[in-house]
Amino acid sequence: MFIGEAPGFHEDRQGRPFVGAAGRFLDELLEMIGLSREDVYICNVLKCRPPRNRDPQIGEIEACRPHLDRQIELIQPKMVVTLGRFSMARWFPNARISRIHGQPRKLGGRLYYPMYHPAAALHQPSLRRMVEEDMLRIPELIAQMDQIREEGPPQQVQQLSLF
Repeated sequence: MFIGEAPGFHEDRQGRPFVGAAGRFLDELLEMIGLSREDVYICNVLKCRPPRNRDPQIGEIEACRPHLDRQIELIQPKMVVTLGRFSMARWFPNARISRIHGQPRKLGGRLYYPMYHPAAALHQPSLRRMVEEDMLRIPELIAQMDQIREEGPPQQVQQLSLF
């Protein structure tokens, strides 16, 4: 399962994720590991395009969370590849994509794998090689999934009272 941020203009109109330039690049990346769109499930954190294509807001992410949870429940993926910081933040809170891309985390028997969003590599060509290298690790990670150590849930920081 690949989870992006939110539908872009064309995605919102067609009701399909990743149909623009980033989608074509994602298709190329999948082909590099012997997969196609038909072999994977692709969705977004947000289910509709934010106004003026701005970044998703916390309330919007939370409003769409039950829909994404249901998609994950129905698909039961072995691996969830988070594409970009907004999908990454759910399973890697307070992390920076530049520091953790390509570093999997196993939670509840499922592997979560953060990658840069394909659009980031299109806007910053210096990221393209990193994105390709991270994608090339996916088959190996799936094959070694049973050997990857399970992590506990992210620790919640408790707000202390002043009184």
